[in-house]
Amino acid sequence: MKELDPIKLKAELDQFKKEKEKIRRLMGQIGGKGDQKRDRWVNTLFIISIATLFIGDILRHTLHIDLPISSTFSLEIAVLMVSVKIIWMMHKSTKVEHFQFWILNSIEFRLNDVAKQLRTLGKTIEKYHTEEKDSAE
Repeated sequence: MKELDPIKLKAELDQFKKEKEKIRRLMGQIGGKGDQKRDRWVNTLFIISIATLFIGDILRHTLHIDLPISSTFSLEIAVLMVSVKIIWMMHKSTKVEHFQFWILNSIEFRLNDVAKQLRTLGKTIEKYHTEEKDSAE
């Protein structure tokens, strides 16, 4: 059995760590932990503002409280905010889908490379066995 070379193993481990860090940086760019706090803050802001508009309209109609903005205008603001939120979610989804495509493309490239190496090894083994049979006869 062939002995494992510690220098080669160390080099492979270092290469693996470099790729792992590269993937972590990419994940951070598309929505890692830093974006999670900002997303919560934005979601909270959207919910509070839409709830405030809704409660204001309820108070206007039930208690006849006069508010500085009209009922129609508050409804338009709420619809605009929901539309902006949907567009923002679509943008985030697109970034994730792009990253997934990039990962799948990378996997496909590596699989094709391994398949090519496997075919080469198969041809080498086949050639070796035919030469061995010819020399035995």
